[in-house]
Amino acid sequence: MDFSLPDELLELKQRTECFVSERVIPFEGDLRQTSHGPTEELRRELVSLGHAAGLLSPHVGREWGGLGLDHRAKAIVFEAAGYSPLGPVALNCFAPDEGNMHLLEQVAEQRQKEQWLRPLAAGEIRSCFMMTEPAPGAGADPSMLLTTARRDGEEFVIDGRKWLITGAVGAELGIVMARNESDATGPAGATMFLTPMSAAGVQIERVLDTLDQYMTGGHAVVRLDGLRVHDSQVLGRVGEGFRYAQARLAPARLTHCMRWLGAARRAHDIACDYARRRTAFGRPLGEHEGVGFMLADNELDIHQCRLVIWHTAWVLDRGERGRHESSMAKVICSEAIWRVVDRSMQILGGLGITDDTIVARLFREVRPFRIYDGPSEVHRWSIARRALRARG
Repeated sequence: MDFSLPDELLELKQRTECFVSERVIPFEGDLRQTSHGPTEELRRELVSLGHAAGLLSPHVGREWGGLGLDHRAKAIVFEAAGYSPLGPVALNCFAPDEGNMHLLEQVAEQRQKEQWLRPLAAGEIRSCFMMTEPAPGAGADPSMLLTTARRDGEEFVIDGRKWLITGAVGAELGIVMARNESDATGPAGATMFLTPMSAAGVQIERVLDTLDQYMTGGHAVVRLDGLRVHDSQVLGRVGEGFRYAQARLAPARLTHCMRWLGAARRAHDIACDYARRRTAFGRPLGEHEGVGFMLADNELDIHQCRLVIWHTAWVLDRGERGRHESSMAKVICSEAIWRVVDRSMQILGGLGITDDTIVARLFREVRPFRIYDGPSEVHRWSIARRALRARG
């Protein structure tokens, strides 16, 4: 593995870091940042800045308006963007849109890409991914999917209820996962459908109040009641939805790690600066062993995360599925990033629990990462089963 960065990627890294520092961070106190994410007005303003800087949609192919970066290059740029929670918004590479764009680019037909991928890559519209359901429906176990898609002529009729759907409010496109019976166009299983969120049969019941507050559109409960979708709105093939979900989740888990590593580095930088300036018991905080060891542990966790991300990106760039590697990366990084931000808050003491720095806000943002895209316990269970099979 070659960890050296070519000159053009170094330049892109520095340009992204400068952009986030100089243009994005000043918006962190903007009143248009609500408890359910940035308003659409603020999002569009940030996207226009990212477009003007030539940094928009780094993960999307050039033919669709992006920068066409591979996974290793994304690791550099996404970390730089994640230094501010609004950085990925400005670069149009935040969840769930980033994962949805990847899915569309890999699976959608040409006409579907023109209709949905191109405006998504331009930041003109947003999307949501509707798989998770309230109990007893699908969550960490997608096989519990209860939403149904029933064939009716050239259409499917979808009924169900989705829960914790990120970005549903204000989204133009919804990607729906529903269970289908055996069909002339594909086997029984799960199918993905593309639907305008304005379609009759799509009803947003409420927006959930959650710990994290930087996801544009928040997290909603959505009811699908007699939603009709034409055959032309099937994404990929009928009955292949679970396979496509895994194809989406493997890189999406990794890009989450990339973005949140930038947030962890931000918290650590603030803690280091404070530990240099703040004195107690006759010397700077950082010279006390208890604080110094926490800073050292932060450095170790950040370094480990970066190595894990780069290795997994290398696997994906080789054309391998990387499902197992991304699962391990998600556990390692989500828990290490949480520790970094938690230690940083501890170092800041009373200041850390206020909004006078961004650390308290980052604390709220990174904690759910240990649950999103599969809780750590589910990934550990999967990793353990693989280990047992390999040694059986």
